[in-house]
Amino acid sequence: MAKKVTVIGSGFAGLASACCLAKAGYTVTILEKNAVAGGRARKFEAEGFVFDMGPSWYWMPEVFEDFFKLFGKRREDYYDLVRLDPSYQVIFPEKETMKVPAKWDELLAMFESYETGSAAKLEKFLAEAEYKYRVGIEEFVHKPGHSIFEFADTRVLSSLFKLQMLSSVSSQIRKLFKNKRLIELLEFPVLFLGATPQKTPALYSLMNYADMVGGTWYPPGGMHEIIKGMVRLAEELGVEILLDHEVKKIETKNGTVTKLVTNRGDFHPDVVVGSADYHHVEQHLLEEKDRRYDEAYWDKRTMAPSSLLFYLGVNKRLNKLLHHNLFFDTDFEKHAFEIYTEPQWPTDPLFYVCAPSVTDNTVAPAGCENIFILIPLAPDLEDTEELREKYYNMVTERLEAYTGQSIRDAVVYKRGFAHRDFKADYHAYKGNAYGLANTLLQTAFLKPKLKSKVDNLYFAGQLTTPGPGVPPSLISGQVTAKEIAKKFPVERKTAETVAV
Repeated sequence: MAKKVTVIGSGFAGLASACCLAKAGYTVTILEKNAVAGGRARKFEAEGFVFDMGPSWYWMPEVFEDFFKLFGKRREDYYDLVRLDPSYQVIFPEKETMKVPAKWDELLAMFESYETGSAAKLEKFLAEAEYKYRVGIEEFVHKPGHSIFEFADTRVLSSLFKLQMLSSVSSQIRKLFKNKRLIELLEFPVLFLGATPQKTPALYSLMNYADMVGGTWYPPGGMHEIIKGMVRLAEELGVEILLDHEVKKIETKNGTVTKLVTNRGDFHPDVVVGSADYHHVEQHLLEEKDRRYDEAYWDKRTMAPSSLLFYLGVNKRLNKLLHHNLFFDTDFEKHAFEIYTEPQWPTDPLFYVCAPSVTDNTVAPAGCENIFILIPLAPDLEDTEELREKYYNMVTERLEAYTGQSIRDAVVYKRGFAHRDFKADYHAYKGNAYGLANTLLQTAFLKPKLKSKVDNLYFAGQLTTPGPGVPPSLISGQVTAKEIAKKFPVERKTAETVAV
């Protein structure tokens, strides 16, 4: 009889690990606490609008392509994809707008228009970023992070200097570029990693390569189409996905999981993958004797930001918006200080607006706009309706000033989402939105281990290797599956069956 694996959570990491393990011959069940699969990448519909609840940027398309290839499939078998051009726009003070082109020659020309000589510097910068990207994706992110010795092979050691692990991405950018607008543009992608550019290793300039060379893409129908595709693949592989099944307790005996207690009954797996919030699974579902870490350890971790989100249905089309819009029209450094250094609700926040209806006429009624607003915030802040409303008015007023239109009186659907919702829906530690910040001391083997102290419990997702973001979470599930296949091989199949 095939070994039984139970995966807690149906986000990208959980679905990826489930698919890989099912392919390897395990009997796999996913337990999802919510009524819709996808974790933070859920969707909901209201008043004719279709809202992606979380991720909205599609970068690193080859990571998705490679995932489906593991199963002899193509990404296009499951969902379509279009490249956005311009990729996105950045709105600076005085309504100055920088539209970032997808075409290479146009991108070089744009840089040159801001700073003479910067086109050649960009080519140099992105050549180095490509090297980091190739080594990072091919070597670093597929290592399980058990110890430093995983990185003691010739290729990785010879790359350490070129990878610039000990300098910051900010210092690297500022050595090459002097124009403030170009610096802000190049520093923006690492914000997805959960730390300031000054505290993010220069290794992560690989994100600039992903942005400017790999491109910004969109799956028509919304980001949840990726989840739908992965769910379909999982079911084709024989995975059972049980919604509205919340794990309440993990029982162990002699250092081994023996039972998962849920709101819908008990499960007795041979192996467990915790792809839900790592802190929650370890600190709230396991007894103290079974935990690798304590609360003091977690409290010292540098968390990526939380967010205040607004999902808005607007009964008219809005001027001047692209699919992705970054409002950098206030003090970037002050907002970063109020997230990372002295956590507080920001004085005058930067924010992001996604308007997928600009690209996709299926996500909003005819003549209407689907708007997703995100304000980055420090984790673990007080979260009240009064504060949410204050910031809603603050950012929509700036949005109205930019578009030259009244918006608030045209909103026919509105939903807010912040710290307490992240905690309630995802058990997110301190209400974080993105996981663990990718600082130098929280990179690779310095992250929380994917192998639990408990013999048959493993972790996957944004709080362990390789880190936050959709592509890393997708890879995390694959790495965890490979480790399980090594430790608990199934009959007539080997660990090599899980081709990660």
